[in-house]
Amino acid sequence: FSILTLAFAQMSYSLAYSVLTPITNGETGLQLTLADPRVVDGMMGIPVTDSLPSTNLFGLAMSGYSGFYFCAVLLVVGFYISLKIFRSPYGMKLRAIKSNQTRMKYTGFNTRPYLLSAFVISGMFAGLAGALMAATDPLAGAERMQWTASGEVVLMTILGGMGTLIGPLLGVGIIKYFENIFSALNESALHEIFSFLPGWLENTMVWISHHFVGEGWHLTLGTLFMLVVIFLPGGVMEGITRLSTYVKNKVKGSDEAATEKVNEDAS
Repeated sequence: FSILTLAFAQMSYSLAYSVLTPITNGETGLQLTLADPRVVDGMMGIPVTDSLPSTNLFGLAMSGYSGFYFCAVLLVVGFYISLKIFRSPYGMKLRAIKSNQTRMKYTGFNTRPYLLSAFVISGMFAGLAGALMAATDPLAGAERMQWTASGEVVLMTILGGMGTLIGPLLGVGIIKYFENIFSALNESALHEIFSFLPGWLENTMVWISHHFVGEGWHLTLGTLFMLVVIFLPGGVMEGITRLSTYVKNKVKGSDEAATEKVNEDAS
């Protein structure tokens, strides 16, 4: 089913660059023009000028920090709704189906309505994300229908940790960090970073690291993803859980040792 959805996305991407070019504008994409009918603007009392309109949502500007804060508020609301669903009996059934759908069927439980409703809920959140992107970005290119766009979401989920709510958020942060920070690094920036080293060592470190930044940031991300899949199948959240368990056990062992020592001194 997942492969089928990716196939439909790639088919739509190919159509957008071929027979549907008169509608999608191909590589140019859909964008605002002066000839667009601005009916909603007139209803909201927004003055119609001769220049291109800035993106807004019912009169609230969606460009800059205002759009960022609006999206952040909806992110918090969406996370809260997801948390309530996750902790409800319905969410417990979804986790049981994810764990072993065949066993759930053997118990006489009909899993199809729950799978269908979960797909509808995921489509609802995806539609909300698309609406926010349309409100904050006036350009809609056909590349957003490519299968790699959906694959990036899957990569974020696996990297952060499947079956959790915080995990995908961590995955988003990691991938976007590499995409926006690592991809912007060049040899000049690397020379500044390693400037405290001797000249020959600085040049060596720059030569080694420049393959993993800039245009090669995908290599760094791929290496990180491979390490996570091999050593942390549960994603970054599994690593955090292991680390917290290790720290708790160390603290508990230290407390028990201190208690035993106090008892021995008292006796």
